[in-house]
Amino acid sequence: MNGLGQAVEDYLTIRRALGHKLADAARLLPHFAAWMATSGHEHVTVCRALEWATLPKIGSASTVHARRIVAVRGFAKHLHGIDPAHEIPPTGLIPCPKHRAVPYLYSDADIAALMTAAAALPTPLRAATYETLIGLLAVTGLRIGEAIRLDRDSIDWSAGRLVVCKSKFGKSREVVVHPSTLDAIATYSEIRDRTCGHTTALFVSRAGNRLVYTNVCEVFGRLRDTAGLKPRSPQCRPRIHDLRHSFAVRTLIDWYSRGLDVGERLAWLSTYLGHAGPTSTYWYLSASPELMALAADRVEAAMAVTP
Repeated sequence: MNGLGQAVEDYLTIRRALGHKLADAARLLPHFAAWMATSGHEHVTVCRALEWATLPKIGSASTVHARRIVAVRGFAKHLHGIDPAHEIPPTGLIPCPKHRAVPYLYSDADIAALMTAAAALPTPLRAATYETLIGLLAVTGLRIGEAIRLDRDSIDWSAGRLVVCKSKFGKSREVVVHPSTLDAIATYSEIRDRTCGHTTALFVSRAGNRLVYTNVCEVFGRLRDTAGLKPRSPQCRPRIHDLRHSFAVRTLIDWYSRGLDVGERLAWLSTYLGHAGPTSTYWYLSASPELMALAADRVEAAMAVTP
């Protein structure tokens, strides 16, 4: 392993010890170090970083190139603190426009159709797993990764809470759930234990193993088709993650409809969802015409009473 290759390993080890996941960096930086070694370069410079970042790549060039330069920038900052001969590529060197998928906001009928399709899956355990999983995502707004990482011990039955450990940004949190949700989980747990015996994971596959994200997405795609859910536009397709968006929007609509102070409660929803801050949660306002209308009505009412 060359010097930069070892430096990449050291950098990733240090950053992971601080709680960073570094998925892009772990995938990209070894390639960068190998390219530097092949090119005969020992120090990172802005020109070399830019040259490597803009190498041809199949796919969205702007996105790929921008992700490469971001990975190198973090690595270069680390190296610069050890040897100032390493240069740090400036922010914005390769601009990358942000494109967010338009959320597919599920109606209650859509969610019921998905759960009905799940309940019709061939084996009782699989049917119960996906019916319960979809219901849980719909009523809690959990990320799919958080849900499939839940263990049987993640449930505090007496307090009515789920404990979500070390999720995005390395955060853990407690998610309060309705008694009916606990009842649904308890019913599922009986089926799981009767079929698989004692398992660590809350949600399991037919083999009794923890669910795998890619498999869940594949099954969800089939359930979506069975339920008859169609894209509303090329940018608005029914994804499993949109159950989280739908939960957030329904919560905000409920608060607006009841005349509650949404601004005051936004921090509560942000904490419940595990967002980095209320700004991330506030984006949901723009995702729903109904929400935008309610927000506009609230602004107009406030302006009408302002002297």
